Amino acid sequence: MNSADAADPLDEAVRAARLFALAPKLFGGMVLRGSSPARDALVAALGEAVTLRRMPGHIDDERLLGGIDLAASLAAGKPIRQKGLIEEAAEGVLIAAMAERMDGAIAGRLAQARDESQSALVLLDDAREADEAPPVSLTERLAFPCDLSASRRWEEVELAPAHGSLAAVAPLDDKALKAIAATAEMLGVDSIRAMIFAGEAARGLAALDGRDAVTEADLAGAVRLVLAPRATRLPPEEADDTEEPAPDDQQEPPPPPPEGSGDNAEERDDEQQDQQQQEPDLSELLVDAAKAAIPADLLAQLAQGKAPRRSGASGTGQKRKAATRGKPLGARPGMPRGGAKLALIDSLRAAVPWQQVRRREVDAGDDSPILMRREDLRIRRFEERAARVTIFAVDASGSAAAARLSEAKGAVELMLAQAYVTRSEVALVAFRGSTAELLLPPTRSLTRARRSLTELPGGGGTPLAMGLNAARECAEAVIARGRSAALVILTDGRANIAADGAPGRAQAREDAEAAARAIYACGIDALVVDISARPGPEGAALANAMGGRFLALPRADAKMLQAAINAAQPARAA
Repeated sequence: MNSADAADPLDEAVRAARLFALAPKLFGGMVLRGSSPARDALVAALGEAVTLRRMPGHIDDERLLGGIDLAASLAAGKPIRQKGLIEEAAEGVLIAAMAERMDGAIAGRLAQARDESQSALVLLDDAREADEAPPVSLTERLAFPCDLSASRRWEEVELAPAHGSLAAVAPLDDKALKAIAATAEMLGVDSIRAMIFAGEAARGLAALDGRDAVTEADLAGAVRLVLAPRATRLPPEEADDTEEPAPDDQQEPPPPPPEGSGDNAEERDDEQQDQQQQEPDLSELLVDAAKAAIPADLLAQLAQGKAPRRSGASGTGQKRKAATRGKPLGARPGMPRGGAKLALIDSLRAAVPWQQVRRREVDAGDDSPILMRREDLRIRRFEERAARVTIFAVDASGSAAAARLSEAKGAVELMLAQAYVTRSEVALVAFRGSTAELLLPPTRSLTRARRSLTELPGGGGTPLAMGLNAARECAEAVIARGRSAALVILTDGRANIAADGAPGRAQAREDAEAAARAIYACGIDALVVDISARPGPEGAALANAMGGRFLALPRADAKMLQAAINAAQPARAA
């Protein structure tokens, strides 16, 4: 636990909201994670401080960016332009609900508008899983990420009016800028935008208090609001700089003082030491402030070396374009054939601006019908998620076979229990001795899986290359049927059976590396999990060869294994 766990997250979110209301275009916006009464109260208070415009969840480019008002244009006989939502909210703030589901194309439009200072945003993040989040292209352009999931506050929120002005606050000096950069580096924050936001937030805090210069407390507050929620690692512990003195015969004598310096040199040294003791490093103060503001759950993840992976992936399978069903996307030019459907309204919008030119070309009157051309036609687009198949490749060899198989079977059953929600399937490959076998073809049937997993053989050598090749072939078959595949390999990576079934560690290691590189060449997502009591370097090397991730989980049970697999969903699934 940290020193700030007694404070409610809403307190820091209110400070961030006051800064945002002070200069919406400068700070860009806020990301409010966690549906709760506290978040509702904060949004209501923001609505009194700035003008909020709600953005529909399935907004299209025409409504967002503006374009031709079809009805008005048809009635007037000439193109009539309508404003887009970004232009309408130019003096206010756009608020987007369920931002974790925002389409990438819409996020790109908003990011461009943000770069041009056309809009400010408030993103409401209702994700329940740790790896779900709004698009990174947007969140890195917004100064304040606030997680209100753990807030227990119910009362109304008031944002005190800001009487100060950022223009009255002096810019940060080099010492403060270097301290912010050093703090960001120690927290693993590599975004230049985040450092700029932190500096402006420090000036904003000074402005809110009516001061014209930034203090250490302002810098610490800015680090807590901007950098701490973005931390991807814990800062290194302070090293013990006390060293044993060298033997007398190895110590170098101090250089003699210059003539005439005498007592003056000693006094200067004493003054410098006293000054260093009285003035601690500013970056150390800021790092301590950031560590105190990191949420307890994120702090635990960072302590275990697990950086948050906010990829926007839900683990439900890759997105793919579809012609007839799925989530509606914007229309695109094309012919309505091959199952594609005509987007009539979008086709008319494309044709209306050219009517006067086309009527002059054919000498037609203003009351003539709309003249359509091939290039006006638009077709509908949809997006659907492919079924996701998680393929377990389990090392069933040696003395650890019983433990690995037991935990793998438990994890398979747990993942199948949620298969209906995540639209996922599970397969199981086991390898031992001189064979690798697909014991459980892709399925979401829990009954079938339990029947197949009842008695699994164990013991013998480790034909790692055979197991990897069998898992890859299963994944390729899955992908060929239009689904997405991910490999989860439970092994310590210590192969001793070659791909041809012959014993020998050297050849077995080379064959395993070749099989791993084949998985990488196919672009298949992979995760290597070592649940042995003493994980070695072989598993990490195997994961590196296949371009996958590595997790060392000694003494992991089935539930821990399932949680680790869910948390490590590959980024390419987004």
